[in-house]
Amino acid sequence: MTEQPMGGGAMGEVTSDDKLWAALAYVFTPIVPVIILLLEDKKKRPFLRAHNAQALAWGVLFYVIVTVTSAFLIGLCLWPLGVILQLYWAYKAYKGELITIPVLTDFVKNQGWA
Repeated sequence: MTEQPMGGGAMGEVTSDDKLWAALAYVFTPIVPVIILLLEDKKKRPFLRAHNAQALAWGVLFYVIVTVTSAFLIGLCLWPLGVILQLYWAYKAYKGELITIPVLTDFVKNQGWA
């Protein structure tokens, strides 16, 4: 995972509101990302759009994996690790950095979601 500082440039100006919403998207995935998609002014912000797409994809993928593997008790071990990762990504997003999640980030970008 690499972090890139955000500011001006391709992502435009990143506001404190963008940072807060991006952090909340990781912490409360997949609920907050869906809410962000419904808010016209939020879903068009480049920084927020990039984080929101990743958070939504991560949330869906994570909960599917935990649900499927919970029958084998592996999901119970994976869940705390996933929550710690979400909190770390939320912290980085709140600092204004763009997170690169291996495989998932490329998938989201190739789909045109971010």
